[in-house]
Amino acid sequence: MKRSVSTAEQQAQKRFGTSTRATSFYAKQMLDHLNPTMQEFIARQEMAFIATADANGSCDCSFRAGAPGFVQILDKKTLAYPEYRGNGVLASVGNILENPQIGMIFLDYFQSTVGLHVNGKARVLSPNETTNLPHLSASMLAATKLKKGLRPDAWIVVDVEEAYIHCSKHVPLLKRLEKQIDWGSDDESSKGGNYFKTKPDPTL
Repeated sequence: MKRSVSTAEQQAQKRFGTSTRATSFYAKQMLDHLNPTMQEFIARQEMAFIATADANGSCDCSFRAGAPGFVQILDKKTLAYPEYRGNGVLASVGNILENPQIGMIFLDYFQSTVGLHVNGKARVLSPNETTNLPHLSASMLAATKLKKGLRPDAWIVVDVEEAYIHCSKHVPLLKRLEKQIDWGSDDESSKGGNYFKTKPDPTL
């Protein structure tokens, strides 16, 4: 793919002597779309990490999960994922409203130990706004059923600009264990309670 490399990226490559390797990676590993193999990879993933920043550059990294297919491939240049009820902070959604740039990484811990980076521009759609986009409706309707009837508060639609591999050499191979997932639960024990000891001690 033809890619406009940032000045800072070029400076870093020059400083650390990686310009030749980087040029080869751009040419051989980076696409401006999701090819069929990438689409199949995303379709079987149950988790993704997303990175966003507000207009001032303050960053947030977050985790999203669901049954395989919760991230919907709409076409080779577009994907979408649901925003379900969470802690109410909406850090990622707020960032996207100010700054559409988004970075996503899918890591396959259970089979290939390969990862996939997807970078692009995101937009926030409320559920009723998807009715104005008929070509999205079927995929989005299917995904609303993935969490035992829990419906998304919003959809994030991502226009893909870059897609490329994250090499497997440092990604651990993990064993899947059974865990009951209480989607949308407000039960303190299900959510982790006061694990990090941030709540005031009521005995003090």
